[in-house]
Amino acid sequence: MGKMAHRLKISLFLWLLLGICEAGRQMSKLSNKKLCADSECSHPILMARATQDYYPADCRFIPIRQGQLVYVYSMLKDRGNLFWAGSVQDSYYGEQEARIGHFPSSVVEELQPLMPANTEVKTTKWDFYCN
Repeated sequence: MGKMAHRLKISLFLWLLLGICEAGRQMSKLSNKKLCADSECSHPILMARATQDYYPADCRFIPIRQGQLVYVYSMLKDRGNLFWAGSVQDSYYGEQEARIGHFPSSVVEELQPLMPANTEVKTTKWDFYCN
């Protein structure tokens, strides 16, 4: 009975783990390289302000409302810098959950450079993973 209970626990654990792993999905890569301030892309490159609303096509992108501040963490390289990745700062801190996602660079205007984007980093599947 001990072996059977142990096998049941392992089976249940694997089933739960599989369910968690399948909760998200891999989306196609927008680029193979990105420019960042550091090798982990953990420091913002610049601050920008949204010049128009942007409604995302899928979960790789973040919604942006006109006037919102956006902290840019990376610029995708292969697509002529058309897409950037960043997080939105709402007018009231905490109003929107902080989430990094992609958006077209054309929907924001650069306000203030923070760090130079001199580090080229290869993108991974996690850069374009959706929950």
